[in-house]
Amino acid sequence: MGLKERIRDLARTESQLEADEIRERTLSDPGAAVACAGELVERRPAMVAGCIRCITTPPRQSVPVLVAELFDGERSVNLVWVGRRHIAGIDPGVFLTAQGRIAKVKGQPTIFNPTYQIVPTK
Repeated sequence: MGLKERIRDLARTESQLEADEIRERTLSDPGAAVACAGELVERRPAMVAGCIRCITTPPRQSVPVLVAELFDGERSVNLVWVGRRHIAGIDPGVFLTAQGRIAKVKGQPTIFNPTYQIVPTK
């Protein structure tokens, strides 16, 4: 590692280092067909992986909704479970893979009622 790379690494913020770690972990499984959030195509099925950044439950409506923002190290994808206000194990900081059909909601890639698998920490 040269001097330029070391200086660049020292200048990186905590969030940039975290994003690099998530990106590396996302791409580390060669057997998984995981797509980066920037490569998602609307109306096509996809598998994404990343870390849950935040969980929101919109104000009470006639149908409960749980929204989780999944960050893959570069961009985010919203995972939306209709009919749920809480799912055990889906918490900020959890790393998981999710798959489903991509929709665009207000320009944001979104997967409604995705199938998911929580990836245990090593």
